Amino acid sequence: MSERITPGQFHAAAGVEEWRVLGEGACAWFRTGSFAAGARLVQAIGELPGLDNHHPDVDLRHGGVAVRLITLTSDYYGLTGRDLELARRISAVARELGIPADPSAVQTVQVTIDAQVGPAVTPFWRALLGYVHRAGSPEDLVDPRGRGPAFWFQAMDAPRPQRNRVHVDVWVPYDQAEARVAAALAAGGRLVSDADAPSNWVLADPEGNEACVGTAGWPGGGGAT
Repeated sequence: MSERITPGQFHAAAGVEEWRVLGEGACAWFRTGSFAAGARLVQAIGELPGLDNHHPDVDLRHGGVAVRLITLTSDYYGLTGRDLELARRISAVARELGIPADPSAVQTVQVTIDAQVGPAVTPFWRALLGYVHRAGSPEDLVDPRGRGPAFWFQAMDAPRPQRNRVHVDVWVPYDQAEARVAAALAAGGRLVSDADAPSNWVLADPEGNEACVGTAGWPGGGGAT
């Protein structure tokens, strides 16, 4: 495994301006406009050398191709220099094919469950979902097929009556977060806390059900690193 890097280091690097680090790795959306053009991009990515040792997750849809890069080992789930280099190569392939990227179109979703005794709760959800523990993080369950949202079990000291125990975390690009929060507030939501902004905002719908908007690696040192 090459050297580990932070989201901030990834965003500060040259040649990856089209990518955004979210909760589940570095992501890009290439707007192909057709399934055939997307298939050509996927083929070109698949022909890059060295993918047997480190490959991207690719999702082909009618209007575009989503690509995610993450390093998975027995004790690490995060970004490395290999992800950075592969992002540069994939962007170069897309440019050669004349396919533009849209950084504003990427996001990942995580379900968070409040748990007083995490080890007592997670086996149920692991069995129910068919998920596995995330490498190096017993508080997380992930889809081994890479399709469903991650589940994170947040430690809680005491029960919280009259408050939801399950909420959704929506990870968006660092330069889209404030607009997403503003849109949610304009749609009837309320701000519960912005103490961790610009890394995280806690919002609630009109009935008090909570959700979070998260970011990673703001350039210039802001946000999560």
